[in-house]
Amino acid sequence: MSGSRAVDDDHEGGAAGTLGDDLAAALHHAVREAAQRLDAVAAAVYLLSPDRTELWIAMIGGGPPSVFTLPGRMTLDAPYASARALAGDEVAVLDDPDAPHERGPGTTVCPYPYLAAAAPLAAAGQRFGSLTVLRPEGTDGYGPGRRAELARIAGRLAITLAALHRRGTAVTAANLPVLVPVLGAESSADADPDGPWGSPGVPGSAGRSLMYPLQRLADLLNRATTMEHVTAAARFCVMSPFQARAMVLSCVTEGRLWVIGHSGDSAGLVRELHGCGLHTRTPAARAARGNALLLADDPGSAAPRPARSGAGPVTAHLPLVGSRHVMDVPITGGRHVVGLCCLSYAGPRAFSPAERAVLTMMAGLLGSAVERVELNARRHALAEGIQKRLLPPTLAEVPGLTTTARYQPATATAEVGGDWYDVIRMPDDRVALVIGDVEGHTMESAAAMGQLRSAVAAYATEGHGPAALLQRTSGLLARLGTDTLATCCVVALDPEDGTAEVALAGHPAPLLRLPDGTVRTLDAPANVPLGLPGPGTGAYRAREHTIPHRSVLVLYSDGLFDPRQDEAAALLGAAGDAFGTDLEGLADRLLGGAAGAGGRRDDAALLLARYEGPDTRQVPRTGHLSIQRRDLRGVGQARAFVHERLCGWGLADLSDDVELVTSEIVTNALVHAGSDVDVRLRVYEDRIRLEVRDSASDPPVPALYSLSEEGCARAEHGRGLFLVDALADTWNTSPNGRGKTVWLEMDIPQAQERRATGPEGSGRPAE
Repeated sequence: MSGSRAVDDDHEGGAAGTLGDDLAAALHHAVREAAQRLDAVAAAVYLLSPDRTELWIAMIGGGPPSVFTLPGRMTLDAPYASARALAGDEVAVLDDPDAPHERGPGTTVCPYPYLAAAAPLAAAGQRFGSLTVLRPEGTDGYGPGRRAELARIAGRLAITLAALHRRGTAVTAANLPVLVPVLGAESSADADPDGPWGSPGVPGSAGRSLMYPLQRLADLLNRATTMEHVTAAARFCVMSPFQARAMVLSCVTEGRLWVIGHSGDSAGLVRELHGCGLHTRTPAARAARGNALLLADDPGSAAPRPARSGAGPVTAHLPLVGSRHVMDVPITGGRHVVGLCCLSYAGPRAFSPAERAVLTMMAGLLGSAVERVELNARRHALAEGIQKRLLPPTLAEVPGLTTTARYQPATATAEVGGDWYDVIRMPDDRVALVIGDVEGHTMESAAAMGQLRSAVAAYATEGHGPAALLQRTSGLLARLGTDTLATCCVVALDPEDGTAEVALAGHPAPLLRLPDGTVRTLDAPANVPLGLPGPGTGAYRAREHTIPHRSVLVLYSDGLFDPRQDEAAALLGAAGDAFGTDLEGLADRLLGGAAGAGGRRDDAALLLARYEGPDTRQVPRTGHLSIQRRDLRGVGQARAFVHERLCGWGLADLSDDVELVTSEIVTNALVHAGSDVDVRLRVYEDRIRLEVRDSASDPPVPALYSLSEEGCARAEHGRGLFLVDALADTWNTSPNGRGKTVWLEMDIPQAQERRATGPEGSGRPAE
């Protein structure tokens, strides 16, 4: 780095309280004299720590932003001018200790555009620290005259410090450095007098105006929890103040740059950056390797810049990349580059040293925010992945019963949840509908949930009734030696006569939506949650109900609805008649109606089951096909599966259209989801229903339907979805615990004709 480094203060405590009056006066005189005589934008005094193992900054003189680029503490062997001067007992000039090998003539490198020089503070056999000054990069630097002047000022200060030490004054730094203004430094060449910052002719106005967006950015990034928040903060505090036409944020992953946010006229820049390899010699790749290249002014042709004395600093211009001038600022996290902030301009743009210093500070803030948000995103993805693997991949197919399920993780936390659902076929031809909730949001909760789901499935498969099933599961959870408790609801339904046995373990009772829209609760003894140890918990009891045909059972966890407020019953009652047959739409309505404005703080599970009754005319004919991940031959298998089933069911006339939409959706799932794909085909009396399930949660959206570039980038899209939209009577996508289901329905023309003409082809409309 040129001139100075980012603050190296991992531990700030343990210093003295304040500087003494005599010590403060001596330091103030020295930093003011050094800044003025050496045409510096900042001067600072570093003093040895009480244990004499580090240098701590004691006083800084100058104006923003340069005074904020100096490191707060450093070890005695650190690669800084201040440490080198004290170690070598002579004036040290830090040009660029880590200059990249590929740095060429006429270029400068970010970050901080300052040249540092330091002189040791030593007298009477005592070493006290260093006196350090900063000058803008591109000036005439530190010739022999300036080095000698710096050494003289440091020598006089060292003599004063030795005298104070003999009188018993503690010559050491305070907890925080003292910042003092230096007349002339604030209005020096550190700030561009022709730039947009501050009020003309007001000393210090430019530097202080530059610092405002930096402080605002820090405040916004402290509250950022998503990459959208980070991008919005950068747009407001970086792109707008620096008057860029476009901005792109990217991260470095697996040797490539990946766009994580953009704003403005950024489409072309996004295409160039997304997926760009770091091994290339593009300006962006070189910047990601730590070399933000700018073209320096030609001293022979540039107009002289105003300065207090001597030559003014050389400003830096943006290189021309294609048709744009682009500033690539490395986003740093700790001591490594985590990405880039790219600012694009339609024409040439010069950057003063102060602007480049502030951009470097902003890059450090952005880097920390990007790392934090990405870490949270990885934790959330891990939690969501664990949850998906613990939920059933598909729901069991039961004649006379149509089911669907939803799982939504908590949006206000990245922790894994413990909600689950299941549909299990029992040996006596009944079906067990199960929903449960393990307390807590920890890995232990997720592990307990997986064990409970397996136990419930095993006991149900053995034929135990709901009450006995819960009794055995509770004993198992208590024997696992965990303090975790869980609630559960089990409904054992007989599809032949509609008898339903309901057992609860501290869980909300299920709801029943009757064909006329009436909603009632299937009451049962509340019992105690699962996992309570000891014999005093008592036996679990169940209650039997009769379910009318075409009714909908609703099982849910308390993370979705508060049962005390009858929220679920109100939403069910408000649902129209169409939702009595459209379970997917009803599930979406329930989840959408329960979403809170502040984000869901608990994960939520929902299981819906529509009881068709023993009337076999209402029971759909079904077929199922599984395709392994990335097996593109599965598209042909899916077409053949649809053709064979429909022809066997006497619907060959509809086969071509269904095959076409099947191939499009299956191809989308294989290419975008990268997971196993399940294809299910159902034929009802009046319609065909196709379902394609995969493990990706991103929805398939025709590109022209996407409302934003970000939404288009996240969605699966392609021209094939327009065919689906054109051929299907209705289609949609439904999330579930392990991904999503893309489903569509196509009416059977013969059924429409029968409904129009009446029974037996009488020509009369059906009543």
